[in-house]
Amino acid sequence: MTAPTTPGRTAPEGGRLDRMLSSLSVRNYRLYFWGYSISVVGTWMQTLALALLVLRLSGSGSDLGIATGARFLPFVVVGPFAGLVADRYDKRRLLYLTQSSSAGIAVLFAVLTALHAIDVPLVIVLSLALGMLTVFDNPARQSLIPELVPRERMTNAVTLNSVSVNMARVLGSAVGGGLVAAVGLTACFALNAVSFVAVIVSLAMMRTAEMNTVDRPPRQKGQVRAGLRYVRRTPALLLPLVMLTVTGMLAYEFPVTLPLVARGALHGGAGTYGAMAAMMALGAVVGGLSIAGRGNRQRSGALAVAGIGWGVAILAAALAPSLAWELAVLPFVGYGAIAFNSLSKTAMQLASLPSMRGRVMALWSMAWGGTTVIGGPLVGWVGQEFGSRWSLVVGGAPSVLLGLLMLPALRRSDRDGRADEDASTPVPGSPGPAS
Repeated sequence: MTAPTTPGRTAPEGGRLDRMLSSLSVRNYRLYFWGYSISVVGTWMQTLALALLVLRLSGSGSDLGIATGARFLPFVVVGPFAGLVADRYDKRRLLYLTQSSSAGIAVLFAVLTALHAIDVPLVIVLSLALGMLTVFDNPARQSLIPELVPRERMTNAVTLNSVSVNMARVLGSAVGGGLVAAVGLTACFALNAVSFVAVIVSLAMMRTAEMNTVDRPPRQKGQVRAGLRYVRRTPALLLPLVMLTVTGMLAYEFPVTLPLVARGALHGGAGTYGAMAAMMALGAVVGGLSIAGRGNRQRSGALAVAGIGWGVAILAAALAPSLAWELAVLPFVGYGAIAFNSLSKTAMQLASLPSMRGRVMALWSMAWGGTTVIGGPLVGWVGQEFGSRWSLVVGGAPSVLLGLLMLPALRRSDRDGRADEDASTPVPGSPGPAS
């Protein structure tokens, strides 16, 4: 028998599977989820193809790090401004522009690769152009989610979005590795261009009337600085951002580290890299579904614990003596990565004001991905000079240390947040706030 509901309240959630997938019952989010899931399959195929293309052209770990970092340079240069754009303007219109333009760059990669008219400098230039689009796409895409689902389903929606990315990584890496081995790199770029159609169609099919309205800030001077001050003065935002900056720069460099380990320590090629990426993504899917079923119960202290566990898993991957052991460890690396990613993203989404959310998520993207400008070349250089396994060590060790150092501060932030919630919760039978 279904429990009755009262106006303004949602029905009690069913079993664990229902909780895991609860946000997919919202039509607009369901369109968003499937559209981006298809598109991200193509994105991971292109990511794999780009790494192998650079290694084929130069064989240099440093070149791979530079090419990867070029895509994230715009996050450092214009990241906060891109977040302000996401706050000011219609997010769907902005996404139409970024997604269609990204499809055009994928077409260029496909044509130039097919004609053998591409070299490392051109890869870097096109990666930089792709980064300019991504820096505006990310905050618009991340901050669109709260406009599609009610607040009580935000954690579920954010986590399912991360799950879809990692499911797409499994499929994209497996299919991409097979395509490279069978027909070459060009097919990966071409199919990525086609995949953007799915997300553009999904955006067009959303019902505006069913979206949560958000007040857009008026045009004023100093709004980027206001966003930075807001984050600096809000511990619930600043502490996760510090952790993200370090781990994003050193630990989350798998487009650089996995190809290096596949070629160097494991003496493999495209198939080895594809298998490694797929196993890591498989663990991320399992971890994401686990987190998605918990609702909004996570606290900031869990972020530090996730960082410690993730770092330990990365160190275990660095020490794996064979491909079989590597494939056994990488699911735990994926589990830790999505736990850390989802917990940080959800914490910052929930702690930020709606009018600041675009700028906050731009800083999230800047910390998580933009630091690759430094981390990509650095990790690539370490792997080249000291051995491919060290490219993982330089990420795993700081993740463990930072998690241990930040755990007390994040737990204090949790206690302060709970105290604020208790203070704002009216006592049963007491009069409400004066009007």
